[in-house]
Amino acid sequence: MNNKNQFLKSRVLILGFASASLLLTSTSCNNAKNTKRADTKEVAEEHNDAKFANAKEDDANFLVSAAEINLEEIQLGKLAQTRGTSTQVKELGKMMETEHTKALADLQALAAKKQITIPTALTDDGMNANKKLMDTQASDFDNEYADVMVSGHKEAIRKFEKASTDATDADIRDWAASMLPTFRKHLDLSINCQKNSEKM
Repeated sequence: MNNKNQFLKSRVLILGFASASLLLTSTSCNNAKNTKRADTKEVAEEHNDAKFANAKEDDANFLVSAAEINLEEIQLGKLAQTRGTSTQVKELGKMMETEHTKALADLQALAAKKQITIPTALTDDGMNANKKLMDTQASDFDNEYADVMVSGHKEAIRKFEKASTDATDADIRDWAASMLPTFRKHLDLSINCQKNSEKM
């Protein structure tokens, strides 16, 4: 009888441990799903939404977008230096990394002065662009990178031209205007690289 009771107790304990283990595993899986990395752009925008309103919020959104552009160009520039096959693409990537790193440093100082939160790491869009180029076949990389640089800088110029006239803060207007010659130079070099990559 005692043996039977001991057997039943041990069975209950085993079942209890098994249930607890399943519960912990399930909780861990749920926590892993819930701890998905927040998009750095969304986090910055939420911080700024809480601090600013109307026109100042538009200025803040521009700086967030400018940081996103610079972070992406730096990352893709690094990628071009390792995956590019032509010297022209490698050199373009190096220049993008160097000049956008400087632009990001200037932007960080400006954002700190204006108490505006900006992304400090690649945004979701930036990571997607990086992954897309990472997955590109080696033979197609130069052409794809040049295409991304052309479309990216056209969009950047559009945003910076708008901010250079529409931003309510004079310092932000001036910084946006000061960046336009660099972005236009980048666009010209990217178009030239694009043409040469298409010939290969």
